[in-house]
Amino acid sequence: MFAIQQLLAIMAATIAVPSIIGNGMSQTAALFGAGIGTLVYLLFTKFRSPVFLGSSFAFIGSMFTAFAGAASMQAGYLGLVIGAAFAALVYVIIAIVVKFVGVKWIAKLMPPVVIGPTVAIIGLSLAGNAVSDLFTAPAGGSSYVALICGLVTLGTTMCVSVFGKKMLKMIPFIIGILAGYVVALVFTLIGRASGNAALIVLNFDLFKTMQWIPDFTFITAYKGFGDLTGSYIASIAVAYVPVAFVVFAEHIADHKNLSSIIGTDLLETPGLHRTLLGDGIGSFAGAIFGGCPNTTYGESVGCVAISGNASVITIVVTAVLALCISFVGPFAAFLATIPNCVMGGVCIALYGFIAVSGLKMIQQVDLGDNRNLFVVSVILITGIGGMTLTFGAVTLTSVACALILGILTNTMLSRKTGKN
Repeated sequence: MFAIQQLLAIMAATIAVPSIIGNGMSQTAALFGAGIGTLVYLLFTKFRSPVFLGSSFAFIGSMFTAFAGAASMQAGYLGLVIGAAFAALVYVIIAIVVKFVGVKWIAKLMPPVVIGPTVAIIGLSLAGNAVSDLFTAPAGGSSYVALICGLVTLGTTMCVSVFGKKMLKMIPFIIGILAGYVVALVFTLIGRASGNAALIVLNFDLFKTMQWIPDFTFITAYKGFGDLTGSYIASIAVAYVPVAFVVFAEHIADHKNLSSIIGTDLLETPGLHRTLLGDGIGSFAGAIFGGCPNTTYGESVGCVAISGNASVITIVVTAVLALCISFVGPFAAFLATIPNCVMGGVCIALYGFIAVSGLKMIQQVDLGDNRNLFVVSVILITGIGGMTLTFGAVTLTSVACALILGILTNTMLSRKTGKN
């Protein structure tokens, strides 16, 4: 029962990322990748850290970049794997440094005044995608009908999260998606019966071509080697590497939170270097199958906190369930028919959560200090403003530019005032 609760808690967000990216990405492959990534993470952490790894929303912008800069769809899929490898490399390097040097340098290079607004930017930069999806009915229906479905999804998610019982509060996104889907189904059935195409939201033809084996990323990616270029690989690197540093900060926060819940300091036992290696290598392993880099899930930590069950065996069973359910054809077809407008309603909340989690980090920062005020201001304005830099065929994304400028500003002003 505890494993099922974990699976329900992480499923909506895990399958949401490939749904948002589109380009034929498989939701069940992402679920399979999350299961694989979690098992790899548990191996590296000696089965001492009870947390599930799921698709990371922080890398959505990076994944869009992988497809946007690709010469072909196959190269785009290969770009997803290469990008995950770059992100994993960041984790491996940091893990090695932490093993021999310790962690104090991390706090100096990326304190909350830098990481907080950068995390907020990741969520805010995706706001346009959520609003765009909110008005999109993939079967060609009216944008206003799509908007109704999306708002029902959002409203249900909010009400369940705020007013629901304990178990329901763990799965508000799943309930929200189901509510939006039901409304879309009603509109679609009425539209088909009356011949009114404006009411048709769902594409049921996907059930006719449903597959029992997930479309694993590495199968399509293998065909893209012939379209790779040095400039494309460089673009992937600058899209993924800066975000990996931001997710690294979230990694520490998640493990500190989990440590306080289970009463064991995971940064000491099994050690930050092991959790980093598990997260990085697990993320890469998951991306090979599902295309999405993985990260430790706050939803999983929340399940541990609410249920009081901190058993690693529960996480192992959850990972195995994720692997098994990804081969259920009708379930895969159902996931594929979830319309953009429904996912848009969910993403308004999900992206908002990312932004707010970053703003929470800023709460501990003294904004009465002009040094901190300048750092936060530079990151927020350059990130929201969409500042990018292009060097030949390589483009630094807005998140990358914001993070780099934030680090430089903080370093410069810290030296100026003699503060850390």
